[in-house]
Amino acid sequence: MRERVDTIHPPGAMRFTMDYWPGIADGSVTVAFRRWKRPTVVAGRPYRTGGGRVEVVDVSVVDPNDISLDDVDRTGHPSADDIRNQLRGDSDWPVYRVEFRRLTEPDPREVLANAADLTADDRADIDRRLARLDAASTHGSWTRETLELIAGHPQTRAPDLAMMVGRETQPFKLDVRKLKNLGLTFSYNPGYRLSPRGAAYLGVPYDPGPERV
Repeated sequence: MRERVDTIHPPGAMRFTMDYWPGIADGSVTVAFRRWKRPTVVAGRPYRTGGGRVEVVDVSVVDPNDISLDDVDRTGHPSADDIRNQLRGDSDWPVYRVEFRRLTEPDPREVLANAADLTADDRADIDRRLARLDAASTHGSWTRETLELIAGHPQTRAPDLAMMVGRETQPFKLDVRKLKNLGLTFSYNPGYRLSPRGAAYLGVPYDPGPERV
């Protein structure tokens, strides 16, 4: 039985287990059912998935006993019973039908991460953004230290990286995500690497490592 992940996390990401990624990538998986206390995706917005970026077209409450055969075909599940059996969350919560379409244009974050030809203005902008992150932190300046940590320990597990700087894993991972949103890091399994932009900012050679999954 395939395990479904019934949360949207992190913001801007829609999570599916790996066996659904090919169908999302080729456009054959375009519907998902989720049991939520309240919807966590919004129609008209793009979201990242393991199979690529999608745009949510519609979010509506449905009776899980009325799932159509057409929708079953569009979920990648073998049957409506399989969908119902894999719904997560409190049984009193409503079930939502989420319809989405595959986006073919490049991910802006990916484009930014590969923009390594930094101008003086680019560097100044990154400096300002990192300074704001440091200033907003409750644990002091962390951005430069974290970038250098990732540069020195590529594809090292997040818990191990966090331990090296005396931090808890989950807050550390959230901070690295902020660096990724600035186009400075890539996520791997496990760990992270500097993106071309991040390497250029630190003034170190870019090492792509193995293909990202």
